[in-house]
Amino acid sequence: MKFESIGLGDKEFKFSTLQHAAESAGFIHAGQWDYERVTFDYKMASTEHNVTYFLRVHAYAIEGDIPSPDAKVKLLDPILGKHYYPHGVEYENEEFPNTIVTKSKQKLELLKEKLDQ
Repeated sequence: MKFESIGLGDKEFKFSTLQHAAESAGFIHAGQWDYERVTFDYKMASTEHNVTYFLRVHAYAIEGDIPSPDAKVKLLDPILGKHYYPHGVEYENEEFPNTIVTKSKQKLELLKEKLDQ
């Protein structure tokens, strides 16, 4: 599920600004970067057997290299995925519980707030 209406997609920030805002909103960086791309994850547990939900914020470098604090990154629209152990994360053709979607929107609004400060 893609969150296009939140208004984060295509915004540009210094990597250090994004990292600070995302981590203070509860997202984990955990080394998911490769000099050009970075992912911040928010993990949500589920009562379903072997299912976990991940809210992901992806960005890519448009100036400099990640993880340089001065690198300039551009955000993509955040996505929500459902992880099926041990198969991986599915993003499309999934039914997401309303509680998970609501929590995701709240987290993204918090991230947006922190980035606007």
